[in-house]
Amino acid sequence: MRNRRVSTAARRVASMLALLAAMAGGRLAEAQSIRLPEIRDLTLPSGARVLLAERHDVPLVAMSAFLRGGGQTDPEGKEGLGALTAEMLRKGAGARSASQIADALDGVGAAFATGAGMETFYVTGEFMKGDVDLMIDLAKDVLRNPTFPDSEFVKLRSQTVEGLLALKDDPGNVYRAYGGAYFYGAHPYGRPVGGDEATVAALTREDVLRCYRDQFGGDRLIFVVVGDFAASAMEAKIRAAFGDWRKAAAAHPVIPAPERVGGRRVLIVDKADATQTYFWIGNRGVSATDPDRDVLDVANTAFGGTFASLLNSALRIKSGLTYGASCRLQRLTAGGAIGIGSYTKTESTAKAIDLALLVLRDFRTAGLQAEKLSAGRNYINGQFPTDLETAGQLAGALAANAFYGLGREEITGYPARIAAVDSAAVYRAVTRVYPPDKDLVLVMVGNAAKLRAVAKRYGPVSEIPLSRPMIEALRSVRAGGAGASAR
Repeated sequence: MRNRRVSTAARRVASMLALLAAMAGGRLAEAQSIRLPEIRDLTLPSGARVLLAERHDVPLVAMSAFLRGGGQTDPEGKEGLGALTAEMLRKGAGARSASQIADALDGVGAAFATGAGMETFYVTGEFMKGDVDLMIDLAKDVLRNPTFPDSEFVKLRSQTVEGLLALKDDPGNVYRAYGGAYFYGAHPYGRPVGGDEATVAALTREDVLRCYRDQFGGDRLIFVVVGDFAASAMEAKIRAAFGDWRKAAAAHPVIPAPERVGGRRVLIVDKADATQTYFWIGNRGVSATDPDRDVLDVANTAFGGTFASLLNSALRIKSGLTYGASCRLQRLTAGGAIGIGSYTKTESTAKAIDLALLVLRDFRTAGLQAEKLSAGRNYINGQFPTDLETAGQLAGALAANAFYGLGREEITGYPARIAAVDSAAVYRAVTRVYPPDKDLVLVMVGNAAKLRAVAKRYGPVSEIPLSRPMIEALRSVRAGGAGASAR
């Protein structure tokens, strides 16, 4: 589970991190060409990579700074450390306190955010042209000179724990997190970025200081600026700010590819007062640089990425079993998970899951009909240009591109590649990536007393209470220990 108390700017960055994994939305009959401004690409003596793109259409400047790290670097038992450390960056830096940072931003009407994903720490901002010096100064201070005040740490830790507990009130907030964590198991990607109420409560300020020292440094930094500025002047500012930043003290971890789960396994997460069942069905997906990533964008848009998708049409529009069903492809550097997600009344759980599995089987067997294939391509190419309209959007896209080691053609050639996807390519990718019926991970969050008989239909069942901290409970499932029942 992750802390949902993030700013609009942080959510925008999260969507940019997923840009290469889920470029979909809108409608347009033909692919549009994408033109990028000239990009100055340089490496500082510290090892930081800097990309500068001038756009003079509006007097705004946006920045996206990514650092390799994130939740995957959290030590076992300290899940949520990276996320808490990233949040603490703006709670005091340089000579400014948390309130002085907030006042400085409010005084110029700027957006500024810090946070963490599974593989990144990030700092983002959008400022008026005349406030660029403040933007660079704040970015430098939060990245190089955070003070981590103890009083702010204690307050943020308490707020984060309260937020994580509050998320459990609605299983819709957490069921995908349980699905992913149960699938990944002990793999580093199985460590929820935000941790849980127990791991976060046990963190100390010393843990945060150690995380910052080990994981933050110039050699981890990708710094992108887009907007109304002169590239030569901006380069000088960034060189002065980050050219001599020390290296991160710890080596960046080498993450192995997650393994596909063979056979079936089922987890019930018990919420005794639940009247609905939230379910996740999945297995291993693909990496962010998978050769079929464009084909899979089309395939998953048609399968589970829109209101008119195969999944939503079957489970919502035609049967009325749910208000929504979708499929998400999480694509990280070493791999990711593919997961169908939906919810239904407790008494219709078996019917909804059976129907979702039927749609999945049919998809793997038949691929996409011409009409659905065309709709998926058009849907993506209608929305993609709008995902790059603002300086902030483009900065995020360029940062994500650089993070995954992809060139500008990944963006400029995307619409043409999408338009060229055909049914044969879709069928090949779908049969390779989407899990067969015999190999499935299934998680249900709901009333266990009413779900046990249903769950047994799908495979061996383990059970944990929602009230128990997630990481501890799932660890006991893997160990087969007390507190997790196998049925």
